[in-house]
Amino acid sequence: MNKKWFLVIIVLLVGCFYWFFIRNNHKNENAKEKPIALKKHSSTFNENINIVVNNYLSLKDAFVEADTIQIKAKASEFIAAINNIDTTELKKDTAAVFETILASIADVRSNAESILKQVDITEMRRDFSSLTEMMFPSFFNAIKYEGPTLYLQNCPMAFNDSEPANWISKTKEIMNPYMGKKHPKYQSGMLNCGEIKDTISAK
Repeated sequence: MNKKWFLVIIVLLVGCFYWFFIRNNHKNENAKEKPIALKKHSSTFNENINIVVNNYLSLKDAFVEADTIQIKAKASEFIAAINNIDTTELKKDTAAVFETILASIADVRSNAESILKQVDITEMRRDFSSLTEMMFPSFFNAIKYEGPTLYLQNCPMAFNDSEPANWISKTKEIMNPYMGKKHPKYQSGMLNCGEIKDTISAK
């Protein structure tokens, strides 16, 4: 091998090594520089929403127990939590977005208040179904939810053994608030009837 080809091979090896080193180093720099996802809302606002969600979940649990006294108590707590949402920081959005959020909150509140007016648990459950429909997707989308993952679950026979209804849960486990533990026909036999239809997660 003459000196010319020897020098060519040396140059190629050095070039390959340099390309490999620079490429990998650039990858590592990009990985380190990946921006941290920023939340849109303040911790105070998100805590307000978490309280609303937790009160909804407590209301759902009262339906599972088929306890009308607790249902009304938890509905009142849920309404108080909705009323306590501080929407001041949301005014930075456009007027249309802000009005949409206020309208969504009003719809949620109205359906919760309707539960308090009912005497029959079946009618309470119908209002709870309507409340859930107002919560997801409208409410969560409007406020750009940033809390823990939740699960939208469905009972295919919530009313009259044929009408479906949804509810929201923090776990994948099915605890059906429409059948509950004291159903007049099934008792607790249909407590775990249902399926996960969707997830609710931070945008």
